[in-house]
Amino acid sequence: MTMGISGIDTLRRRIQTDATRTGGQRMATKLETERLTRVVGGDRIVDGVSISVSEGDVLAVLGPSGSGKSSLLRLLNRLDEPTDGTVFLDGTDYRDLPPREVRRRIGIVPQSPALRDGTVFENVTIGPRLRGETVTDGTVEELLGRMNLDGYADRDVADLSGGEAQRVAIARTLVTEPEVLLLDEPTSSLDSSSEERVEALLEGLVRETDLTTVLVTHDESQARRLADRVALLEDGRLESVGPVSEVMA
Repeated sequence: MTMGISGIDTLRRRIQTDATRTGGQRMATKLETERLTRVVGGDRIVDGVSISVSEGDVLAVLGPSGSGKSSLLRLLNRLDEPTDGTVFLDGTDYRDLPPREVRRRIGIVPQSPALRDGTVFENVTIGPRLRGETVTDGTVEELLGRMNLDGYADRDVADLSGGEAQRVAIARTLVTEPEVLLLDEPTSSLDSSSEERVEALLEGLVRETDLTTVLVTHDESQARRLADRVALLEDGRLESVGPVSEVMA
């Protein structure tokens, strides 16, 4: 099976529903959690969280360290299994879908790039190759160009800066053309210059492609710049959720 990306339009995930963005109406719900809970060693890491994300929206998840932000993100694509509750993708309980399909349709960019030894090309294509799929050189070059990494395909990842490595991690997730993008503090470990570049890239990407996105961040300013809505977590519980202008007034 060969996968291809033809310009930025191929990153657009259009769900065939009757819902459209007309007259200020929101698109159909893309991702929804219902009383999502994870208990580890008797501690409720995520505690009964129910939220929804409309197609094309960016939801920022804010909260202090240890509030369950990253744990929530891992539950959204079944990297971790919920103790109770569930997640719906396009209205389908994700427990009714093969985990591999869930993780392809809901892609996650971890806080640390976690690149493997080898070239940029090998890292970007690791997911498809493990599934027996082929990604063309042209596809990778086009995607790397979108990441401002033109000509990087044959570079050894050991020679990359922190910002470059993070952009490779983003490309690695996008190459599978996910319908939902999960970002776990994507700029927290970067210097200010790299942070600005990666954030600008992400902002352009999600706005131009209407890619449904859940962004975990500790940075309220970043949430204001990137998000449509904000969810506040405290001790694993959802304290507030709504438009940025209301929740962060």
